[in-house]
Amino acid sequence: MYSPHSGQRELSYAQALHEGTAQEMERDPNVFVLGLGVDDPKGMYGTTQGLHGRFGALRNLDTPLSEDAMTGVAVGAALAGMRPIHVHQRMDFVMLCMNQLVNVAAKTRYLFGAEFSVPLVVRAIVGRSWGQGAQHSQAFHSFFMHVPGIKVVAPATPYDAKGCIIAAIRDDNPVIFMEHRMLYGHRGAVPQEPYTVSFGKARVLTRGRDVTLVAISHMVVESLRAYHHLLDAGVQAEVIDPVSLAPLDMETIAESVARTGRLLVVDNSWTCAGASAEIAAQILERFQGERPVRVRRMGFAPVPCPTTRSLETLFYPDSRTIATTAHAMVRGESDWQPKAAEASEIAEFKGPF
Repeated sequence: MYSPHSGQRELSYAQALHEGTAQEMERDPNVFVLGLGVDDPKGMYGTTQGLHGRFGALRNLDTPLSEDAMTGVAVGAALAGMRPIHVHQRMDFVMLCMNQLVNVAAKTRYLFGAEFSVPLVVRAIVGRSWGQGAQHSQAFHSFFMHVPGIKVVAPATPYDAKGCIIAAIRDDNPVIFMEHRMLYGHRGAVPQEPYTVSFGKARVLTRGRDVTLVAISHMVVESLRAYHHLLDAGVQAEVIDPVSLAPLDMETIAESVARTGRLLVVDNSWTCAGASAEIAAQILERFQGERPVRVRRMGFAPVPCPTTRSLETLFYPDSRTIATTAHAMVRGESDWQPKAAEASEIAEFKGPF
């Protein structure tokens, strides 16, 4: 996984999120965490573990099953000068507070001529693993990309997780912070001192001349695996992680596509009207009349998220299906397929928590 600080100590993605949150709570007494189960001994996959004892019940606050009301509490606290971090165990549950986020939090700064702001971080957890089902596996980041006034980030590495959570907490705008359950155990080099990762700047994770793979959230992991499958077949893929989706760094993506002539966007959600559609449309608009560009999208199959392992395998893109699609874009349709291998974190994660 990406880290500009190789050789430093390693943390898991969950530990990086925890450390960044705790450091900001130490630095700024206005920062507090609220959400269902944030004071649980497991601490939201370890991301809030121990904060209750360290900072007290008023700064790591368990909430009832009342997402709309609790979002109102968070928005009100932000308007009063606090910096709340509202944690949702499932991104699906954020749908219960859309009016608060879209019509209040996103528009307050604009409506009041920047006299007021809503510095709110909404952590929304997504991801697969059998047993989650149709109402607990959905990724709605594209909903929020559509709304001016809201920033959307989806870090895929421990380094970016810590840097993005600190940047999000310090930002004066509401930020949707998308986390994938499959990423929490991934490890990487993370500096101990606080730092920020700038929104709107993509990461180029591998260099390649044949095809550009733009991958979102956990699809970064699968695309890096696909990169190695493709190397075995003599195909060089350039893998790009946007990191933030609003703002979105289209310049880095366009520079890559200008060289490769091929773009495959792999989203951690449905393709229809999604992040992949936006990226593909912007690339096609940019290059029309200049040079031919081949574009493909991959994401969830156009059905509700299934529950069983066998159907999940068909529903979600993985390294093999990504590599097969990219190979066909470069070499034309063929019977080539990479070797079968199940990702270790998918095999280990049993759900529901």
